[in-house]
Amino acid sequence: MFTDKAPEKHPKESDKVTITFVTTGVADAILQAKAAAGEKDVNIIGSALTTPLCLKTGLVDELQVDIVPWFLRTGFRPFENLDNNDVKLERIHLIGLPAGRTHISYKII
Repeated sequence: MFTDKAPEKHPKESDKVTITFVTTGVADAILQAKAAAGEKDVNIIGSALTTPLCLKTGLVDELQVDIVPWFLRTGFRPFENLDNNDVKLERIHLIGLPAGRTHISYKII
């Protein structure tokens, strides 16, 4: 987990969940997660603020976006500050879900 400061009390872990706090940047956090995962996938669950930071590292292979219609009226624009040259996407999956939600998966090319 990348953060500017690790918590004083470490969260509970289990044999299935290990938590590491990385304070040296997003790229370091991703690289450490990939090293720990070995051949397994690393999933980054991010917000509208963290997703562009992860994309700018060049270490992300796939992006999954869920679009929910009631968020489209106003709000934070997560990709507004990404230059068109920063990230190129190829859509690999598209699903329309109940209540108008749309799930899109992109391969980073």
